[in-house]
Amino acid sequence: MTPIARAHQLTKTYGQGQAAVTALGGVTVDIGLGSFTAVMGPSGSGKSTLMHCMAGLDSATSGEVWIGDAEISRLPERQLTRLRRDRVGFVFQSYNLLPALTAIDNITLPMDIAGRATDRSWLETIIETVGLTDRLRHRPSELSGGQQQRVAIARALASRPAIVFADEPTGNLDSKASAEVLGLLRRCVRDFGQTILMVTHDPVAASYTDRVLFLADGLLVSLVSRPTPDVVLDMMKKLGE
Repeated sequence: MTPIARAHQLTKTYGQGQAAVTALGGVTVDIGLGSFTAVMGPSGSGKSTLMHCMAGLDSATSGEVWIGDAEISRLPERQLTRLRRDRVGFVFQSYNLLPALTAIDNITLPMDIAGRATDRSWLETIIETVGLTDRLRHRPSELSGGQQQRVAIARALASRPAIVFADEPTGNLDSKASAEVLGLLRRCVRDFGQTILMVTHDPVAASYTDRVLFLADGLLVSLVSRPTPDVVLDMMKKLGE
């Protein structure tokens, strides 16, 4: 598949001298256009660091990161901010919704801040897809956790990003809401050709993806295509999770 995001020999070191800690030790990976990829590994394996560096939320110590044809590791901060706003979507475990805004205002907030017109047809498609048509005037406190995460997913998709980075998107949800959110993400890949890179610790969540990248000690150690929960769980046991 054509890569929409790439990391080449990506390293990230925190601290200096004897206190230095290597979070990434030279990771190279391609994320194909229209794919759903999970990143897994034991605590401290570097999975969140990899996502943050690939999303432009953190800077790498060395190596290259590309989103489309832009090498973000070399972009000035203002251009990087614009690229994140225009070409990247984010879904976090904690939803990150503004409590004073309604669901629809939270969804359109990034475009409102950027001063960009909203594609109403696309927005209606997204809202219908995530099942929020009758919840648009509700504030986050009036929504369940699953509904709040649906708002966050709609917000991430509203600008038609090149890639969505999801960091433990079901971490605060019960099993029913988790299945609904994961099914929604899977549908976005299947129906809209959206590219999603998801960090998770859950073998069931990983089974919704096309492939799983396994990290250990800052290195990419395995890749599993068409994962099942049992296969993922076995691999995590081997890695000492």
